[in-house]
Amino acid sequence: METPPQTSNGAAPQEGRERTGLWLVGARGAIATCVAYGVAGLRRGLVPPVGLPSAAPPLSELDLVEPEDIVLGGHDICTRDLSTSAGELVAAGILPADLVAAVSDDAARYEAELRPGILDAPETGFADLDPRAADRGSRSPREQIAAIARDLDDFQERNGLARVVVVFVASVEGEITRQEAWDSAAAFEAALDAGTSQPASLLYAYAAIASGRPFVNFTPSLGASVPALLELAEARGVPVAGNDGKTGETLVKTVLAPMFRARALRVLAWQGYNMLGNRDGEVLRDPAHKSGKLRTKDDALRSLLGDDSGELHTKVGIDYVPSLGDWKTAWDFIHFEGFLGAKMSMQFTWSGCDSALAAPLVIDLARLADHAARRGEAGVLEHLACYFKAPMGDVEHDFHRQHERVVRYVERSRR
Repeated sequence: METPPQTSNGAAPQEGRERTGLWLVGARGAIATCVAYGVAGLRRGLVPPVGLPSAAPPLSELDLVEPEDIVLGGHDICTRDLSTSAGELVAAGILPADLVAAVSDDAARYEAELRPGILDAPETGFADLDPRAADRGSRSPREQIAAIARDLDDFQERNGLARVVVVFVASVEGEITRQEAWDSAAAFEAALDAGTSQPASLLYAYAAIASGRPFVNFTPSLGASVPALLELAEARGVPVAGNDGKTGETLVKTVLAPMFRARALRVLAWQGYNMLGNRDGEVLRDPAHKSGKLRTKDDALRSLLGDDSGELHTKVGIDYVPSLGDWKTAWDFIHFEGFLGAKMSMQFTWSGCDSALAAPLVIDLARLADHAARRGEAGVLEHLACYFKAPMGDVEHDFHRQHERVVRYVERSRR
């Protein structure tokens, strides 16, 4: 008799219930580690759903996949095991040690589902890089896509999954010169056939979309945002979402900036400064990687404040501070003008753990992308704009207006 597929917590799936795979690109990073232990903790009732918008109205009114029906897997370019990442987060006071101990079986099953990713040429210089990822990165784009698709197919088949949602949470890529091939699906296919090198995030997005799997980009990397892949997503009937998860300083900006504009207060300058540790901070030391991150943080603010004159001064600085680990501190100074020319200022400091803020949003996005796929939705999920710094589609950066879209989506879904 054939053995039934096992869930990631070791139990056989209940008859009649579909299960969804959550495939994390950047699977051993801090965000993915928090997702893995968070899903396991939610499944076992060991952690409350704090920071998980889908656990509260209006999103909780949707028919979303439950944590016990989510199976985790992923790609990574490093060789460190998950326990090392978890240990660092425990030492930093982010992951509870008792949770890590209680769900060790879940973590081991997740670790067993991880596969070597695609190593971009700029991602060199780290001691723990996986040579198998380097080998995959040296192959042609078509071969790289085929390798990703095989991993996704194998994961889905072995675990008896109805769907697999791919979420990109790897460190931000370095900026790359735009290619004309990105302007249409036909041109992109021709570039792939010609062996033209492509950023890894585009290859992951293509592999997911071409195989009918929802794709979410939680980073500033390109992902599915180029016209060629958006066209492909529409043609294949696949939902996509992104880019760059909105978790901290920018979240505050998109709440505060509309206030200044609504009160007709003239913002003269908005200066920000960020300090962070961990691998993301280390990657962002490179100017090519940093520029993409800074752009998404600045574009939203300028859009919200309506900088028609070009006189507004905005700047965001990012520095790597190794001792901070997964904690980030952001300081913002806002200089503004009121009635009679009176100049005033406001300052705020945001100190938080990026991974603990991001992980529940990643879980949410996977559940919501899965829900959209079940409903036959295709293309950009514009109602999820509130989750991103640089949302695709009809861009609206005001957080409150973005959230109104979520409310309207839930109302439409219930009809």
